[in-house]
Parts: sequence; C-alpha cells; structure tokens
Amino acid sequence: MDTDVSTTDRPDDAGSHSLPQHLVVMGVAGSGKTTVATLLAQHLGTEYAEADQFHPEANIAKMSAGTPLTDEDRWPWLEAIRDWLSAEADAGRSGVVTCSALKRSYRDLLRTARGQVCFVHLDGSPDLLAERMAHRSGHFMPTSLLPSQLATLEPLADDEPGFTLDVASTPEQIVDEILARTRLSSAPGAR
Repeated sequence: MDTDVSTTDRPDDAGSHSLPQHLVVMGVAGSGKTTVATLLAQHLGTEYAEADQFHPEANIAKMSAGTPLTDEDRWPWLEAIRDWLSAEADAGRSGVVTCSALKRSYRDLLRTARGQVCFVHLDGSPDLLAERMAHRSGHFMPTSLLPSQLATLEPLADDEPGFTLDVASTPEQIVDEILARTRLSSAPGAR
C-alpha cells in the first residue's frame, strides 16, 4: 500500500476541522518500530505510546517463554491501543503508537479509533530483523518468535491507509520519508 495522506487531513492546518491524524508504526519484531516512532513523535511534537505497555502480564509471560500469542490473546491488547488513540483524539491530539499490527483484522480494529489512522509498515529481510533482535537488550520477545511473526504478517492491502518502508535506511531517513508521505509537519524547534 502506498497512499499519501491528503494535506486537508493534516491536524496542524489552520482552521481545519479535520480529525486528529494517528500514525501506527507497524511491523514484526526487530523492524525498528520503537526507534522510528520515538523520533517521529519528537519531530511532530505529539504523544507517543509503545504498544508493549498495553500487553497484560499473561501476554508478556507467554512471549518471554517463547510461546506465540493467539488472536484471543491479542484482542484485549489491540482494544487497549485503539482506546488510547481514541482518548488522544477526544483530547484533540494526534498520536503515534507502535504496534506489530500483523493481520488485516488487527488493523481493522485499530482503524475504529476516533481520528484518522495511517499505518507505516517497517519491513526488512528476515536476516536483518533477526540480527537486530539479537543485538537488542531488555526486551521480552526472543528471536525464536520472529519466524512466527513473519508467517502471520499480512502486508498492507491497497485499500488500507498507509505505506511500507524498508528498514535498511537510517531511522532519520525513515522519519523524513514518513513526514514527506503523510505531509505532516515537524513541531517548531524539532530536530
């Protein structure tokens, strides 16, 4: 999917009555979601949430033990992320959130958040993703779950709002590309 967001959808347009624009930075483990989303939120001067903070302890325990989550495990987590986005919209703010959002059905649920939701799929080769996972510290997701995530991943469809970017670029280049494609502006003093 390669859809640009219209300038009339920008939350910072003067006099605009459009809904807040939420960006869901999605992809499998090791794709750089946290790094890119943190930089993106800083550039936009908007709220940021890490999807992992919405996981119940039972989900974290399963993943830490190397057990893939089921859809039943994921629905309450996805609903919590959607509710966070809706709360941001209710406050008149846009939000940036990380979320694997591996399946179309998961993204469909996230799109029910108030505001406009755009997905940024960070994609890379399995070797690069595994290498990144092996070198990160303090994360509960073991590298052994990467094949399961890749098998579950359903790429963005043409009718879904969003686009896919290669993670071989630097985080700064990825953020610049996101800003260009969404036509969202950096916050004053950002960068």
